Amino acid sequence: MKKILFVCVENAGRSQMAEGFFKKLAPSEYDGISAGTIPVSEINPLAIQAMKEVDIDISDNKSKLVTNEMIEESDSVVNMGCMDKESCPALFVEDVTDWDIEDPKGKSIEDVRRIRDSIELKVKELVSEL
Repeated sequence: MKKILFVCVENAGRSQMAEGFFKKLAPSEYDGISAGTIPVSEINPLAIQAMKEVDIDISDNKSKLVTNEMIEESDSVVNMGCMDKESCPALFVEDVTDWDIEDPKGKSIEDVRRIRDSIELKVKELVSEL
């Protein structure tokens, strides 16, 4: 099984949405996982709502700390973008793809939907290249 790791700081919104889209769209020989450098206690409720609107349920997902093992076991690492330069996953990972996606934290549902849609496009591009 090939693994794609989606990382961001809190693992509460962008990377969780990317993992959800990847699990739905990727070939069966691929697995998607997400993690963060400073995980939080709960997934962004608006990210959960926005994903439910496209029939992907991430409500049971948990924010996870990115580990060296996750990085080493991944065939590719995608950094979602950084809101906090000191905790940016791209600082800790070599050979990372950076999508520079806006953080949905504190945004309106309309903004979260727009962010969700841009993540979906990026995941579809990634899947087409596999």
